[in-house]
Formats: sequence, structure tokens, C-alpha cells
Amino acid sequence: MGNFQLEDFVAGWIGGAASVIVGHPLDTVKARLQAGTGYGSTLSCIRTVYRRESVFGFFKGMAFPLTSIAVYNSVVFGVFSNTQRFLSHHRCQEPEAGSPRVLSDLLLASMVAGVVSVGLGAPVDLIKIRLQMQTQPFREANLGLKPRVAALGEQPAYQGPVHCIITIVRTEGPAGLYRGASAMLLRDVPGYCLYFIPYVFLSDWITPEAHTGPSPCAVWLAGGMAGAISWGTATPMDVVKSRLQADGVYVNKYKGVLDCISQSYQKEGLKVFFRGITVNAVRGFPMSAAMFLGYELSLQAIRGDHVATSP
Repeated sequence: MGNFQLEDFVAGWIGGAASVIVGHPLDTVKARLQAGTGYGSTLSCIRTVYRRESVFGFFKGMAFPLTSIAVYNSVVFGVFSNTQRFLSHHRCQEPEAGSPRVLSDLLLASMVAGVVSVGLGAPVDLIKIRLQMQTQPFREANLGLKPRVAALGEQPAYQGPVHCIITIVRTEGPAGLYRGASAMLLRDVPGYCLYFIPYVFLSDWITPEAHTGPSPCAVWLAGGMAGAISWGTATPMDVVKSRLQADGVYVNKYKGVLDCISQSYQKEGLKVFFRGITVNAVRGFPMSAAMFLGYELSLQAIRGDHVATSP
């Protein structure tokens, strides 16, 4: 259908909330590995966080993304689904499954969703990472850099999401909320292409021809595999984005995307851009499986369907 459909946004909101609950603990580990110091490996990071902050450390900063990322995913899925529907309708004929024309529609719809996602997602990611990173020890080795906060002691830089937003706007201006947005754009445009396109084709491939839509099991498996593919390949630019967004909690080190890439490479080599790739791929599976399953099942409930409908 070529009509604008609001239920895609509602279903995306529900799926987004499910994905945050499932994925936030490993997201915290990923952020610490990519932008933090003193973690030798994924398991070492998990042990350190648990020892210092108990199990609650893995859920640090979750309240804000739980509300905001649900809205963010609502917009991403709503924009993708409605753009794809518009493109298919505009062709004035029903596209054949697996044809290049369908792939081009999926590609363009994914790119539009990726661009739109940055407008909402950059501030959300920034606040989440700042809250996750503020327990990082402030190293004396950083004295050569301009301190962001004086006389830190044990006092956290931010008392919560609202205080974090106010502090960033006051110290860096409104543009500070979009720190790392260019890196996020370079991550999300190809990232969403490798998210939605594998999901659509994998769910079609898994689903038997006699069925009119994928089963919940097919949705879970295709969604999880799409998430692992997307997050695994997005890791290098995700590292840059995380470092740019974490920069500014205590000190300012990077002038932009290229400066962050240059400094990171000079200090830690090429391997730094693949830091957290295991966590990203592993975390991507359950998060995306929950995202797509929440989306499809809620879409069924809203529409009164008995089969899942691809986004």
C-alpha cells in the first residue's frame, strides 16, 4: 500500500523498548571497551565493572535510552517502512520478490532511515555514553589536556540525564549534543542498509513458500542475524563515534572525526578500530532479535493479523 501508516511507528516503539532491555548490559561493556581505559578484554571488562559497581553497573544510564531509544526506533522503523511502501506504490506495480528493483527500494529506504536516525539518535547516544563513561578513573596522565570539570574527586560529572543535557548545553552549546554526529552518519547509513536488507531477505528465505509471512521463530532468527551483521561491520566507525561522544566528560582530546581516527591509530594501531567487535556482534543478535520480534508481533496485534509482516 502506498498510504502512510502510523502503526509502523507504534510497533517500532515497542520493539525499541524490548531491544534496550535486552541489550543495555552488553552496550555498557562495549562503550567501556571502546572509549575507556584499563580493560584488557571483554571478560576482563565485565569482571571489572561487576567488581567495582556490582550488577547495577551494567544498567547504568539505562533509564534515558529506555524512553528515548524507543522513540528513536519508532521513527527509524516508521520512516523505513513508509518510505519502502511509498517507493513500491510509486512504481504502480507489485514488485517481484528478490528482484533488483526490490533491492533498490530497500537500499534507498534504509539510507533515508539512517539519515533521519542521526537527528534523533546523536543526542540520545551522547547522553547514554556520557552516563556510562563517567565512572571511568580520571588519569593524571591527561593533565596536559584541558580539564572539563575541576576538583572532580569522587563526584560524578553528571547527576542524571537531565543534568547531563543541561551541562553539555551550558559548556559546549546546543551543538555539543551533536558531538560525534558525523561519525554516527557514516556508521548508520551503511549500517541500516546491512540491517534491514539482510533481515528482509533472510526472513523470506527462512519462511516456507506455503506461508504468507515469517513465523516468530523466523523473525527472531533473521532479526538476530541481521543485527550481528550490521553491528559487526559498523564497529570501526562505532569506535570513532563512541570516543568522540565520550570525549568531554573530563577532558577534550579530539577535534573531529579525522583527528580521532588519526590519534587513535597513532597511539593504539589498526586494532583499536575493531575494539568491541565481539561484543557488538554478540550483543547485536539478541537486541535485534528482540527489536524485530517486538515490532512484528505488535504490528500483528495492532492490525489484527495472524502472520508477521516485514517492515
